[in-house]
Amino acid sequence: MEDIKGKVLKTADLIEYQNGSVVSREIIRKDTGTVTIFAFDKGEGLSEHTAPFDAMVQIIDGKAEITISGNKNVLEAGEMIIMPANEPHALTALEKYKMVLTMIRS
Repeated sequence: MEDIKGKVLKTADLIEYQNGSVVSREIIRKDTGTVTIFAFDKGEGLSEHTAPFDAMVQIIDGKAEITISGNKNVLEAGEMIIMPANEPHALTALEKYKMVLTMIRS
């Protein structure tokens, strides 16, 4: 990712939508955590799972439903939520959306 370091960029422009798909692009990978950008086509998602670390989701385009431990949350561009470590969560695209996922290892 050396090509983007030190440059001003529009976050949403770092990844493109693909029909019927979820695509991702890792922006930072360190032993202490990662930052990844995702683009979800409408109706696509990630099934319920857990992660061993807290994760922050920032919606940068579109609209998503993020379920954490059975509680459904609808997020739109400009909103964020923290998914606690070891709690089941799932993501669904209510319309196509892009997000930044920041995971901090502890």
